[in-house]
This record gives sequence, structure tokens and C-alpha cells, in this order.
Amino acid sequence: MLIDTYGRVATDLRVSLTDRCNLRCTYCMPEEGLRWLAKPELLTDDEIVRLIGIAVTSLGIEEVRFTGGEPLLRPGLVGIVERVAALTPRPRMSLTTNGIGLGRTAAALKAAGLDRVNVSLDTLRPDVFKTLTRRDRHHDVLNGLRAAHDVGLTPVKVNTVLMPGLNDDEAPDLLAWAVEHGYELRFIEQMPLDAQHGWKRDGMVTAGDILASLRTRFELTPETSRQRGSAPAERWVVDGGPHRVGVIASVTRPFCAACDRTRLTADGQIRNCLFASEETDLRAALRSDAPDEEIIRVWRLAMWGKKAGSGLDDPSFHQPDRPMSSIGG
Repeated sequence: MLIDTYGRVATDLRVSLTDRCNLRCTYCMPEEGLRWLAKPELLTDDEIVRLIGIAVTSLGIEEVRFTGGEPLLRPGLVGIVERVAALTPRPRMSLTTNGIGLGRTAAALKAAGLDRVNVSLDTLRPDVFKTLTRRDRHHDVLNGLRAAHDVGLTPVKVNTVLMPGLNDDEAPDLLAWAVEHGYELRFIEQMPLDAQHGWKRDGMVTAGDILASLRTRFELTPETSRQRGSAPAERWVVDGGPHRVGVIASVTRPFCAACDRTRLTADGQIRNCLFASEETDLRAALRSDAPDEEIIRVWRLAMWGKKAGSGLDDPSFHQPDRPMSSIGG
């Protein structure tokens, strides 16, 4: 297993398949983009499958989330999903995407064995979407959401970040829309993951702000039917049910004490926290023909050194230098 000095056990593996993205969200990267990783720096499909196989069969990983950048830009994505689905034990598999390419890939991903998707969508207004993402692709995201729902990649979860002065007035409308279409909406506090380091704690829309806005139109009851456990989202029942809405308060109410994640970057580094300042290189071990036992030893050592928390609740927090696009959400 992957255990740290605080007794937390990692059972959830986040795998960044690429650092590239076809949007330029203002809270993630500059308009001109970033310096993408060269192809030799990226893990190959075989290397990714091997590492996931080790994690699942020898390290206790039960769930695999494919991320990016934008994972749908990875040419071998469907094949990777199919090969991971063939592992014993079979892990639960999900994918976090901006949804732009989901309309044409949802059926193939479902057939390959993907269980569900998380789709990022911050607004119902096409003009605001274009301002936030610097791309006119709002309709493609809506099409992708419908395709995912229709082929059974459910529950379809929609991840939303509210930005002051742009979409912070949309929370009730977004929830009404999600309820109408059968999606599970999750609001995420904006985190300091922008490469240009423009995040400001004082300007963010907090979980408290979001809940106050939602309660102007909906009755929200804290969910009591299940323990939250390591789930990052606090969930509320909407108007008596059956619909739920979640809020991930990464900054104002950190959930580090129950964290069960380990992260593999697109270039083969292990990160024991999204905001870790250090990484552990597995790519070098892979390419030096290290046996599985050595990779297991290195991975366990990387997780053993995990800190108690991300530090986001500390006003003196300094965000990491590595951009989010190569780490994965």
C-alpha cells in the first residue's frame, strides 16, 4: 500500500496524460499558452499502463482518474482505458475533461471501459465562456455533456469555478440547469494553479459565498446518508432530493487530513500533493529497465514523505512553479 507518516493511505491515482490543452482558461494559463513538454519527455502509452498496473496490483490503488491538460488530446487514450480496464483487480476509471472533444469520443470511451466523466464548465453564457477560456467552444462542451450522459458515463459531474465580476452571479442558474439535465454540479473554490501567478486569496469566491447564493433559490440540506470520507466535495440535497450539489472548499475548508490521492504527471513524476514543491522521478527508473520491485520502493518512499496539508489555508502560501497543465487536477 501507499501510506504516509500521518496514516493516510492512497487508493486514488490521478494520471496526467498530457500537458496540452485546447482552451486558455484565465485561471489556468496565459493566452499565449505554455512551453509544452517535448514528446520524449512524455510517458509512452506502454509506460503509463505499466505504472498503473503496478499501482493497482501491488500498491492498493482502487480508482484511476485520467486528467491533463486535456486528456482527450492524447491520441492513445481509448487504448489506455481499454488496457487498464483489463487489469485484475479492475480499478474504477473516470476522466476529467473540458468536454470539447467528448461528443465524438464518449461512445468509444464507454466501450473501452471508462466508468464516468467530470466536465469543466463555468458558465451558461457563451460570451462569458469565450472571455474565460479565450475560445468560442461553448456549444461543443454542451454537446459533449449530452453525449456522455446518453452513453452512460454517469454520474456526469460538472465542475465549476466562479470568478468575481465574470460568472459569480450564475450559481443558482447553473444549479437549476444541472438539475434539469441530470448532471451533478460541483463548485470548486479557485485555487492558485495559474502559471502566471495571478491568484489572489482576497478576490476569490468562497464556499460560503456560493452557498449563500444558492440558498436564494434553493433549499439545501447537508447530506447525511453517507460519510464524506476522503471525498473532496461537501454535498447538499437540493429541495429535498433526489438531486445533489457539491462544494469543494480547497482553500477555506481544506480536507487534507482525509486525502487518499497520489499523482502521476505527464512526464512521469510522482507528486504526493497537488501543491507539493518536490517530485519523485519514475520515468528514469522505467527507462533504466528497473524491475517492478524498485518502482514500488521508490513510489512508496515518495508517498511516505507527504506533508500534513497543502498549506492553502496559510496566508503566506506560495504557489508551485510547475503549471497545472502537466500535473493534472
